[in-house]
Amino acid sequence: MNTLLYFIGPLIAVLIVSTISSVIYKDVEKKDKGFVLNYHRLTYRRRLIRGLWGIPLVSLMYLALYRFSDLTSNEYEVIGIIYLFLVLMDVAYNYVKWKNNEKKV
Repeated sequence: MNTLLYFIGPLIAVLIVSTISSVIYKDVEKKDKGFVLNYHRLTYRRRLIRGLWGIPLVSLMYLALYRFSDLTSNEYEVIGIIYLFLVLMDVAYNYVKWKNNEKKV
């Protein structure tokens, strides 16, 4: 069985939970200090910091995937590019939103 099929179920679950959380916490006051487990209750500055902290975790996840799976070199490249693209887009988006919210206040 193809290893990439194991990504489809968790991806769908994450998308559903993320969509529900974003709707629930849309108008809730965001926290900028203290520990918050839910990503959607954070300010954009804190989301940016959490995204930057996620870079080493994503790298470790990629290395573990490389070590313990039997994918082809093309599949490793595609997964690596997807990881890199998602992290960079998340960091860029949160930085832009943080600066825009900073200007409003």
